Amino acid sequence: MSTRENSAGLVVLAVDDERAGLDEMKFLLGSNPRVGRVLTAFDAAEALRLLRSDDPELIGRRDDDESIVDAVFADVSMPGLSGMELARVLTAFRNPPALVFITGHEENALEAFEVGALDYIMKPANADRVDRALRGIEKNKQQSGQSSAPKPLETPAADDDEVIPVELAGTTRMIPRKEVRWVEAQGDYARLHTTEGSHLVRIPLAQLEERWGEAGFLRIHRSFLVSLTLVTELRMSSSGYSVVLGGGPAKELPVSRRHTRELKDRLVKAPRDNWGQQ
Repeated sequence: MSTRENSAGLVVLAVDDERAGLDEMKFLLGSNPRVGRVLTAFDAAEALRLLRSDDPELIGRRDDDESIVDAVFADVSMPGLSGMELARVLTAFRNPPALVFITGHEENALEAFEVGALDYIMKPANADRVDRALRGIEKNKQQSGQSSAPKPLETPAADDDEVIPVELAGTTRMIPRKEVRWVEAQGDYARLHTTEGSHLVRIPLAQLEERWGEAGFLRIHRSFLVSLTLVTELRMSSSGYSVVLGGGPAKELPVSRRHTRELKDRLVKAPRDNWGQQ
């Protein structure tokens, strides 16, 4: 998926459901000296999976508190999740990439800027127009770096709710993290349990544990990650501990011995923190 490796250049993701459009976008981006790497996706769902990639060359950018890519160049009209819907998902990221639309639909320009697009390029695009957009991305990145340099790393705000794309019978649905009661490991996949049902996603439980820890999710068992705010009971029996979750039909889940201490500490700490805020 990469056209050239250049550690100093921008990492850009091109998204278009039409092969010709994607090839043209990839060529224009890959031939620009400002770009170090071009990734491609045929639709928004694939783009979101790629943005949560475990690619060793990209995941290190998360450790530096950067977006996994610097910019997303996307078409507007795509099956399933549209470019506009993709834009709304990206704005929920802690460090969203810059967004540029390359499209033949002039009527969507106003909406594009309302959802935070940095630029809006009409097809057929040319090298000069793409270069202008890339200059804007570089400038935006430099300004963001300067404004954020003096600030310490911040934990996500309570209302900074991540959304997870799940596919249901050819339709992509966005599941807000706050709707997830618990997560169950299923091999390299994870099953998200909400009050409305369950959804299988191709994200390992360990990755969700790391990403959602600061949002109040805790690993209680090798197979389960739960929302601590929904824990209504901690039960002890001859076989060990278990928790009961509210926020819907009561659900009892086992707690492994190795996770019991941290669970108790977190359950005790949570009400104390709340009392201190009153």
